[in-house]
Amino acid sequence: MFDREGFADFLVDNGVVGFFEKPVTLKSGRQSNWYVNWRTISNDVFMLDRLSDYLLSFASEKGLSPDAFYGVPEGATKLGILSTFKWAKAQEGFKPGSHRLPMGRGKQKEHGAPQDRFFVGEPRGRIVVVEDVTTTGGSLVAALGQLSQIEVKVLAAVGLTNRMERRDDGKSVEDAVAEMGVPYYALSDATEFLPRAFRAFNPGDGIARAIEEEFDRYGVKPLKLKA
Repeated sequence: MFDREGFADFLVDNGVVGFFEKPVTLKSGRQSNWYVNWRTISNDVFMLDRLSDYLLSFASEKGLSPDAFYGVPEGATKLGILSTFKWAKAQEGFKPGSHRLPMGRGKQKEHGAPQDRFFVGEPRGRIVVVEDVTTTGGSLVAALGQLSQIEVKVLAAVGLTNRMERRDDGKSVEDAVAEMGVPYYALSDATEFLPRAFRAFNPGDGIARAIEEEFDRYGVKPLKLKA
């Protein structure tokens, strides 16, 4: 079974979440006093192996049985490849031709069929789409749009971390993905692990107030870090 508490500890203990006294600009264009960055984990073979085990356990708990995991370029590319490799090897029907190893392009080609423009290795069959961090979900929604142009069945979209923010149109990432006919799940969400991370790092009352104001402005629900 997926250990949600253990995954939150894994996230906090390995520096995936951190705090900034001066706000930084996120990929979404928003300013924030906290970040989630899985790059250090994905650059370490041992840690990436552990992360993929968490993802496979989560997928099993959700009853997902894909032919492959497809990592949204470029944040989850390596995780998607490793998870597919480990998942496929564990299947009873594993043999030549039984499983594809899909990989998306970080920058699409300007010509050719969708299979060539969007993918280095074209996904086939039943797919679980994996993203590292979802804020407004722009990259995830774009990847799902690309996959809709080829013959695949997307079983679910899975985020390692959901920042629990609403988009400018007021929709959550879960709402936006559901409108594409795909369920969205997350291994962790900010309202669960940020209080834990705040206690661990104690970045100060000023940062706490700034983050609470962020959630008042963008959050799916309010967040309280200080009593």
